[in-house]
Amino acid sequence: MTEVRYEVTDGVAVITLDAPERRNALSVEMSQQLTDAARTAESDQSVGALVVTGGSHFCAGAVRSVLADTGRDPVEDGAYRNLETVYRAFTTVGEIGVPTIAAVRGAAVGAGLNLALATDLRIVSRTARLLPGFAQIGIHPGGGHFTLINRVAGREAAAALGLFGEEVDGERAVALGLAWAAYDDADVLERAMALATRVAADPALARRTVGSFRRETAPGGMPWDVAVELERSPQMWSLRRREG
Repeated sequence: MTEVRYEVTDGVAVITLDAPERRNALSVEMSQQLTDAARTAESDQSVGALVVTGGSHFCAGAVRSVLADTGRDPVEDGAYRNLETVYRAFTTVGEIGVPTIAAVRGAAVGAGLNLALATDLRIVSRTARLLPGFAQIGIHPGGGHFTLINRVAGREAAAALGLFGEEVDGERAVALGLAWAAYDDADVLERAMALATRVAADPALARRTVGSFRRETAPGGMPWDVAVELERSPQMWSLRRREG
């Protein structure tokens, strides 16, 4: 039985994590399903945006057995590949060539927080819980955790969450720049879909634009004159297309 649901509405692909009995903690199989769903969205040229959500609980991280197996023998081939599969779930979401939004209700913990931060934008519930969770179980952060926090909210937030294990709710996440907006639980997915549907109305333009966005906002930044040149080609493409 699949633990990842996939559907497309009005050009928006929606990936829903569906293992509520463990609060959507990522197993190896679920991680592979998530990767496959993200690649399916990318390969469908009618899709102009992707929303990742998890129902009442976003994602409680990786299942403990994956971490335990890795801990027993970190370089054993199977354990190493299994953890790599979990990592690939959120790195794939962060790399596919369409704009991505995380619609976060409940908790986003560890790898689940990485998944949310891998997207281009986050819409969260006011009562959402965003926390690393690594220190609480006695392990070092993984999956590029510090980089993900730093690139959306800066060094201070990366220290508070990743180093000192702080937890923030949805409204605090917005104040820190970890999320764009916070709403009541019942409105989170609808608001995320409204944003996604707007950009997905023109899938080709959405794909061109998100490529420029990611290059220009990559860690380290980009000089303005370089950004002008980088945007020139896709803008010329869009103008020529509009004029027929």
